[in-house]
Amino acid sequence: MEPDFKEGTKLKNAVEVKLTEEFSRKHPVFPVSLVKPYFQTEEDKFPSRKKNPTPPEIVEVDVSPGPVKKIIKARKIRLNGKDQRQYLVRFKNQTADKDKCLAEDAIPDGNLHLRRFRASRRTEQSHK
Repeated sequence: MEPDFKEGTKLKNAVEVKLTEEFSRKHPVFPVSLVKPYFQTEEDKFPSRKKNPTPPEIVEVDVSPGPVKKIIKARKIRLNGKDQRQYLVRFKNQTADKDKCLAEDAIPDGNLHLRRFRASRRTEQSHK
């Protein structure tokens, strides 16, 4: 709430304001250096003008990037209080920035690709 100015000023360098009830315990005289001129806002000048509506949200349509090329990595995460394994999947004819982490049941031809992935991990570990 903005305070109302009284008609006169107390001194040359001070202004007395009429304060609302919530500020009644404050001293009503302020130095002129603290007072700023009031500028009417655009909303007050043009009440019928509508604000710019917020732009609609951009919704990405989840288009399948194509067939799976290979599974690169596995990770275990906790979703809804349960551990779940996700796999980083690379798709054919796609760059690495299009890779996605998918659950086992969300991978197209998941059984085949998971078998290959697990076999390649076993051979990598046996060579170490």
